[in-house]
Amino acid sequence: MTKPLLIEIGVEELPAIPLLKIIKNIEKSWENILKEYRLDSQFEFLYTPRRLVLKDDSMPVKQKDSTTELFGPPVMVALKDGVPTKAGDGFARKCGVSFDELGRVEKNGKEVLYFKKEEIGKPTKELLQEMIDRWIASMSFGKMMRWGSRSDEFIRPVRWLQVRMGDESIDIELFGVKSGSETFVHRMVNFEPIEVPSIDKYDDILANGKVSLYPKDRESKILNEFDELEKEHNIQIQRDKSLLDEVVAITENPKALLGSFDELFLELPPEAIIASMKEHQRYFPVFEDDKLSNKFVVVSNAVTDDYTKVVEGNERVLKPRLSDGLFFYQNDLKRGLVTDGLEKITFMDGLGSLMDKIDREKAIAIRLLSLYMDRVEQESGKNSSELTMLMEEAITLAKADLTSEMVYEFTELQGLMGYYYAKALGKDELVYNAIKEQYYPLGDGAKLPNSIFSSIVSMAIKIDTLIGLFSIGKTPTGSKDPFALRRAVNGIIRMVIEYDLPFDIDDILELTSELYGEYDKVKLVDFILERIYKSIDANASIISAVLSSNERDINEIAKKVEALKGTLSKERASLFKRVANISKDIDLSSDPFDRVDTELFENELENELYVEIKSRKKEYNSYEELLISWFSLEDLLDRYFRDIMVNVEDEKIRANRQNLIASIYYALKSIADIKEISV
Repeated sequence: MTKPLLIEIGVEELPAIPLLKIIKNIEKSWENILKEYRLDSQFEFLYTPRRLVLKDDSMPVKQKDSTTELFGPPVMVALKDGVPTKAGDGFARKCGVSFDELGRVEKNGKEVLYFKKEEIGKPTKELLQEMIDRWIASMSFGKMMRWGSRSDEFIRPVRWLQVRMGDESIDIELFGVKSGSETFVHRMVNFEPIEVPSIDKYDDILANGKVSLYPKDRESKILNEFDELEKEHNIQIQRDKSLLDEVVAITENPKALLGSFDELFLELPPEAIIASMKEHQRYFPVFEDDKLSNKFVVVSNAVTDDYTKVVEGNERVLKPRLSDGLFFYQNDLKRGLVTDGLEKITFMDGLGSLMDKIDREKAIAIRLLSLYMDRVEQESGKNSSELTMLMEEAITLAKADLTSEMVYEFTELQGLMGYYYAKALGKDELVYNAIKEQYYPLGDGAKLPNSIFSSIVSMAIKIDTLIGLFSIGKTPTGSKDPFALRRAVNGIIRMVIEYDLPFDIDDILELTSELYGEYDKVKLVDFILERIYKSIDANASIISAVLSSNERDINEIAKKVEALKGTLSKERASLFKRVANISKDIDLSSDPFDRVDTELFENELENELYVEIKSRKKEYNSYEELLISWFSLEDLLDRYFRDIMVNVEDEKIRANRQNLIASIYYALKSIADIKEISV
């Protein structure tokens, strides 16, 4: 038998971001509690700024009965001279009975102690207090509050509580608040509690009180109103999903409204205007003809017939924010991009100041530039001396905006403001774009730098951070990576592959070795190689096979993996694994083909295979071409293995045949160790 269940925890206004971070955990926690209490059921978790709600249309009124069989130690261990041993008494305590109440059964050929524990299910209403207490305790919002004289804490003070099951109001207490049959609607409709006569009236009472209970309904309403505003005013509203989620969480009666600000503020970089609107006001930016306009959309929570005052109030609040931003921006332009003060900012204990970091980055960038100079010259149309000078300037100025007033106010704009300042000051396009893209990519799948020049700047910064932190023992442990070193390596890998750049890990570390103290290079190389598994979309065993060939150039690793993905079938993998297994005891320090003696051939197939192998001992234009060529031996190898026994008794013939087969393995091993692959 089931009954509808309603749990409503009324609170003061919830902060959106802490709530949104743990919504899935809140739902999962109640699901786990239901399973643990043998009350499996389908439920909905809902929220508004002033309430957390669980709704269940068919909550079991009673737990399922439970039967548990417990098997104990063998009787010969549990009893000695007719007296229970520690093992026997311990099992009895575990079962919650005396030793004499235990049974005996045969298990795995031995007589063992046994107890069958039967538990009659309890009524759900008797369990709800304990279940809700556990559910509340599982909500880790981060910062919590205490209120009144209470010592317990929650994200916000609890002000009312409903726990209803069917027609009954269940007596529950949370934080000193006892459950009742009242709720609260929108403050602009009624400040007083409203009686809820039954669960089926709850939704209607809230709706009539201008409270939209369901987050999905609030989101749909906002998006529909966005569509209407766009159509009416010929504008485009930037739909930021995280901002939308936040607005949904802080409104009970959302209404999208169009406001505007003075066009003079459009002198500010668009990102600065957007940051000011989103971060401080939760406004949605508006574009016209793909350009940021002097309009914005605010989602109001007010209940009124005339929203004019709401729009005017939000316009009035935004103006001083943008005025401050414009003041900071103009001051920064007057000051210019200067690095004064960076020498006083510590980057990390043991790694000096930010200016020290810049010096190391500059050294790394110049060395990378020398490796890729031909490509960068071709890409930019500039000569090597110009590029070297511009690279030094780009690295020097990359962090100059950290001392600017705008970045002090909006830290997320670092790099971006440097781009605008460098551009306004007439710096070369390569320089200001490199400053803008120095932190690219910002995450998995995020945009990469638009040029090799910018990629060198980005890689130099990441390489210094990576090696520097390893050199002072600040390495990631488990899932913890406070300095985002995994993301830094992922970014380097993506840039190297995208721009087809040689990047031998051992060589790069050697190029930079004198810039840092002693550190565990093997550990760092392993850390980088580990990230390759996450950065390249391929069967992990194929990546392992390529790494087993001792290839350490990231770009070449990616190319070899891609070539194998495109040419290696399951059947081929099985066949050439056999080739690898036959070769396991063969000396591969040199090509075994050179040790094959044709005078020892006893079968025409041996000579045929020898000729085919010899014809493949040549230079190839790509890894894929090499693999296709060697894999095309599969039909001949099938016949060879069917008609010829390799491991014959004659030692010379056996070794000769093994060397012939091993020469295939030797050729493939330049790309990958085939025996490591499982397709």
